[in-house]
Amino acid sequence: MDTQQQAGAAMVTTLDMMPDKKKEIANNAMKRTSEWIFSQEISSDVTIHVQGVSFSLHKFPLLSKCGYLRKLVSNCKDGDHEIKISNVPGGPAGFEVAAKFCYGINFELTIENIAMARCVAEYLEMTEEYSVGNLVSRTEAYINEVGLNSFAGAVAILQSADSYLPVSENVKLITRCVDAIALIVTKDSQFSLSVSAECSSEGLDSSSSSLFHLKEVVDWWAEDLVVLSIRTFQRLLLAMISRGFNKHALVPILMLYACKCLHNLEIPGKKKKGDPNQENEKRVILETIVSFLPREKNAISTSFLTMLLRSAIHLETTVACRLDLEKRMGLQLGQAVLDDILIPSFRFDVDTLFDIDTVQRILMNFGEHEATCDEMVKVGKLMESYLAEIASDCNLSLSKFMNLVEHTPNQRVTDDGVYTAIDIYLKAHPSLGDAERTKLCSLINCQKLSSEVCAHAATNDRLSAETIVQVLYYQQQRLREADDNGSTLNPLAADLSSLHKENKDLKFALGKAKMRLKEIEKSHSDKSPSRTRSIISNVSKKFLKFSPILWFDHGVSSSFTRSKNESSKVRRHSVS
Repeated sequence: MDTQQQAGAAMVTTLDMMPDKKKEIANNAMKRTSEWIFSQEISSDVTIHVQGVSFSLHKFPLLSKCGYLRKLVSNCKDGDHEIKISNVPGGPAGFEVAAKFCYGINFELTIENIAMARCVAEYLEMTEEYSVGNLVSRTEAYINEVGLNSFAGAVAILQSADSYLPVSENVKLITRCVDAIALIVTKDSQFSLSVSAECSSEGLDSSSSSLFHLKEVVDWWAEDLVVLSIRTFQRLLLAMISRGFNKHALVPILMLYACKCLHNLEIPGKKKKGDPNQENEKRVILETIVSFLPREKNAISTSFLTMLLRSAIHLETTVACRLDLEKRMGLQLGQAVLDDILIPSFRFDVDTLFDIDTVQRILMNFGEHEATCDEMVKVGKLMESYLAEIASDCNLSLSKFMNLVEHTPNQRVTDDGVYTAIDIYLKAHPSLGDAERTKLCSLINCQKLSSEVCAHAATNDRLSAETIVQVLYYQQQRLREADDNGSTLNPLAADLSSLHKENKDLKFALGKAKMRLKEIEKSHSDKSPSRTRSIISNVSKKFLKFSPILWFDHGVSSSFTRSKNESSKVRRHSVS
């Protein structure tokens, strides 16, 4: 150690905090000792090794202040001048601070090194028992009078104290920092009463000004806390809550902490194995954050819940953690958008592109809670879009797809979305048998199809024959009801009597189609679908002839059929 350079260092800050009498004695003692050693150029009589770094020092100044070194030297054999010390807080840098103090070399205590100095003093037993005004009392004075009096100082000391466990825990440095920060935040933010008044028993509106106000007020201190380790962060949150801090006000800091630690987890495709230690640390972080989330509806944004759920699946957290997030998602599924439920499948044993099982459980959780009519309609539309998105996955099993369709809320004006999704699924799975095709098509409510979709369904060869018959029947029923009410269905027709005639022809053709269908089912002699399709096509042509709207649709459908291979790939969700 270059003592000549150290002698020119700054003065010890904590000397100014001592009583005048003790300060004078300490100054004189350190000055006399250091000057005597330097003037005599006494050679070192002990070498101390700290984590690979050697310090050639003198026993007298060290043993006069360090109880730990005094014990080590007394246990050494005669003539042994080398001592090895392990686990010194701060390593060589920490021991150097203690050595400077022992030699009376002036140095400065700061917010950055106070935690290290306090832990080194404790480890080397530099207490008042061995010397008045020793390093323990000096560092304690700085911590109490400077470090813990400000939010920034307490956070900085707390962050560095994490590096000196378990000594920092033994001297209660972490506990004191946590209590100081919790007191400052709770007192200044004044959330104990104001936030509680704003938060009703029914939860918070995620779009309300109250949550925006919470985030705005918390931002001044939240960013400083994200540097803490998850264990210290957890202790701090518990201390804040115990002092009356409202849990709803924790949401902004939880979001900041989660985004900082989990932002790079969502990767496309299957899960890639990372560093086990890092993944375990992130798993603990995520589970801790979830445990602090308020349970009221709309207290957390749906997008943030989605991020947590995707991370939980990727990190393979506990089942309880994932189920908790799924229940929260189900509770406010009405606010979700399509991207929120398009959760990638990270498992190697699953062939589907998206995690269907998780969305199925979320949908089931939604059904377990009472929802408004508006929420039911929103979720119904959301699931229709989701079904159309996943239907093209050739690895998606029929049972899972049908299960989702069956549990989709049916409070909707039309069934066009379900029809579109089923049609896409049939195109992506051409190997489905007749029985499976019939079972899937039975989920379409033909009564709730729009006129345009009915026109397409009437000529859709992918649908089962039973479904096409139902489409024709219900459309004919609509025409009949409209005719009975005196509605004009065909403004281009000159004579109303022709409408009646065509209506009768349509009824006759529909009856023939039903009879022929029954004969096919009974005989089983000819299973070729071409004959059935020709009958349905004949009925469809007569049906399309009846309405000018359907004439236009028929022209489009015919031209589309002629160029099916060219236009089927134009749009993913197009009805073709």
